[in-house]
Amino acid sequence: MAKLKLAVYWGAACGGCDVSILDLHEKILKIGELADIVLWPLAADPKYSDIEAMEDKTIDLCLFNGAVRNSENLEIAELLRRKSKILVSLGSCACFGGIPGLGNLFNKKEIFNSVYLDREFNANEEQIVPKAKVTVPEGELTLPEFYNTVSSLEQVVDVDYFIPGCPPPPDLLWKAIEAIVSGNLPPKGSVIAGDKALCHECPRKREGRKVKEFKRLVDVILDEEICILEQGVVCNGPATRGGCGARCVRANIPCRGCFGPIEDALDQGTQLLSAIASTIDSDNPEEIKKITDQLADPAGTFYRFSLPVSMLKRRKEEGEE
Repeated sequence: MAKLKLAVYWGAACGGCDVSILDLHEKILKIGELADIVLWPLAADPKYSDIEAMEDKTIDLCLFNGAVRNSENLEIAELLRRKSKILVSLGSCACFGGIPGLGNLFNKKEIFNSVYLDREFNANEEQIVPKAKVTVPEGELTLPEFYNTVSSLEQVVDVDYFIPGCPPPPDLLWKAIEAIVSGNLPPKGSVIAGDKALCHECPRKREGRKVKEFKRLVDVILDEEICILEQGVVCNGPATRGGCGARCVRANIPCRGCFGPIEDALDQGTQLLSAIASTIDSDNPEEIKKITDQLADPAGTFYRFSLPVSMLKRRKEEGEE
């Protein structure tokens, strides 16, 4: 049997999804038996020109991790879509925009000012910020254009399947690879994960407790058997797709929401907000405000992984409709 052609690409991401592939351990050898790697910036050295020279639909499977933050990400997303029979969004950043998507709370100018101009430890007396093009004596130098908005992969190209997680659990990744190799594929657009909220696979007891305050994880010792949210610590489980095996909550850590919104949910953040509101032990508006004021970084909590695909998408700029 002819070997499959496999591509892996790293967009706006931390690299954890690439490591999750390595976390297949000895199964990575099986992948080597089944497929030739035609692109994987982390582990191999083919060039973009090699991919451009291929016939369309030559690549059997492309695992694309990372959000689309700049023009290079977009260009390669479009290239790999043309060249790939099956394109998979691998990880939270590709599926939902991920943590890079929180950049949508700001604009390009604010981000550049914060990173390059406003930091006391930056030695940048000339106040230089990156430019897409600059002319030097040797010629013109270019960098990818930094976009004002972070997008998920599906917002720029057609995607066949989704494997969520930050990073995706290796068992889900292997499940997807087995399905693709065997030809036993789920319907196009399927999410390779659970179809119910994480709470359905959480082993903790839910007793219907109400809370009078919200605490940070560092300020409390959690009971390992009781629902974390009922202990006054925000857990994103009620608004997050399951399928990870509740790994974080089994380790006494609240769910962060990296598997994204549950099936048919319009918006992960508003669903989580509703779940949190239902746990507050008060009918008094002033007391409720005092309790909710204890929630640190609401935007980063409710939309940590899914802001670009939410109803909000990004902060509205002045003059936008």
